[in-house]
Amino acid sequence: MSDSTTHTHAGRPGDPAPRPSGGTGGTARRRLGSLEVHPLCLGGNVFGWTADRDNSFAVLDAYTAAGGNFIDTADIYSAWAPGHRGGESETVIGDWLAARGNRSEVVIATKVGGGYPERRGLRARAIREGAEESLARLRTDHIDLYYTHFDDPSVPVEEIITALDGLVKAGKVREIAASNLSAERLEASLKFSDAEGLARYVAVQPEYNLVSRDTYEGPLAEVAARHGLGAVPYFGLASGFLTGKYRPGAEVDSYRADSAAKHLETERGRRVLAALDRITAARGVAHATVALAWLAARPTVAAPIASARNTEQLSALLAMAELELTTDELAELTAASA
Repeated sequence: MSDSTTHTHAGRPGDPAPRPSGGTGGTARRRLGSLEVHPLCLGGNVFGWTADRDNSFAVLDAYTAAGGNFIDTADIYSAWAPGHRGGESETVIGDWLAARGNRSEVVIATKVGGGYPERRGLRARAIREGAEESLARLRTDHIDLYYTHFDDPSVPVEEIITALDGLVKAGKVREIAASNLSAERLEASLKFSDAEGLARYVAVQPEYNLVSRDTYEGPLAEVAARHGLGAVPYFGLASGFLTGKYRPGAEVDSYRADSAAKHLETERGRRVLAALDRITAARGVAHATVALAWLAARPTVAAPIASARNTEQLSALLAMAELELTTDELAELTAASA
């Protein structure tokens, strides 16, 4: 791995790499600190859960074969499933990395502090021990992007940043990031990093999509923009609602069907679906492709996260990197989702 204690940036820390001119699409890499990532981050929450080992390997193979290099997981994936205890996703990814021998070609992001059964909160010890366990499951000597998964307000930001900085100095983590963090705590964390010369967050991971904008836009996005952080949104497809398969009276076989279908009951959800219907019909592309392309074009967004249980689902996700949405199409989606 490269020297993890030296961070050089073309712009401010965390600035996404310049995007292609003339539209929103393009497979040019985006920058998160010292990392250069594909514009689609492959979500690993399904690996070892709704995607078994063989399907997980097939999705990972297809994603990287298409030029993808950015894989997101967490220590807690998939502790919510019956008979699971967490760590399943990291284990599958680690087995895949070992089998393919391609560790240097991919950017692996994982998280700590999400409620892993034996490790809760963000005390310094929990962060250090969580990282060691993730490294073992991932079968690697370093994590490229290490997130705090959920904030722990009982722990001062000084303790959290100092613990993360120790992992960076030890070469076990290349860059650090925060998920589900308030604007106030993010600002305080960045100020402490700058004042003490410690590792600094380069990315945030908020919930953000066409039917959930206030979960990021506003103070949090403003802090990210002011400090040059890139956003890597989760639930980019609103639990599948933005794939267009949820319609009144339709039954969808999905673990997330209830949370996705609720958007049909809102005026905004129906407006967004109608706008997606019009644009996809005109373009001949999938709803998911358009929804992710809109998200990727939003200010500060470096790469939205989306997951696929099989290679058939993956195709529509990857297509977002090539789709050039027009100014009018972007405006229509933005207005519909207001």
